[in-house]
Amino acid sequence: MKLSKREKYAVWAGAFFVCLFIVLRFAVFPFIEKKERLERMLQTKTKTLEEMRILEAEYNSLTQKTESSKVRFSKREKGFTLFSFLDRLAGEAGVKDKIVYMKPSTSGQKDSSYKISVVEMKLQGINLKQLTPYLHKIESSENNVFIRRTSVIKKGKGTGFIDVILQVETFEI
Repeated sequence: MKLSKREKYAVWAGAFFVCLFIVLRFAVFPFIEKKERLERMLQTKTKTLEEMRILEAEYNSLTQKTESSKVRFSKREKGFTLFSFLDRLAGEAGVKDKIVYMKPSTSGQKDSSYKISVVEMKLQGINLKQLTPYLHKIESSENNVFIRRTSVIKKGKGTGFIDVILQVETFEI
């Protein structure tokens, strides 16, 4: 086969483009795709690492709160009950005579050695100056006692007296 110079250039150019295509298809493109895949994987792993650091910080915070609660539980007097604690605080705050009722209840939690102790109580004919110190004593105690719900009902017009229903809770061992 005798080819003209022009045809030889065309064959050589075709062969060059075929070789270039083969090199790009089987050497360069896979390398670029692998690099992009590694970059995506690195971004995913970096995001996962950040999430793990956030979870670690949250875990450390919860562990610290748990240890703090254990210390508070250990400082509780033996035989602590929420009912007697609230009754004693009412006497200290001078609102014991305003208590209409106190209803204690206890509920256990699944997979836990702790029980939730709740006392619902009603204070009748009390003013805010009497109520505020009592609420402060409850919330600021070292006994892990919390006011879950408060209901305030104004009594009469302009009298300044209110009726209060409190739900107070704590954890017991």
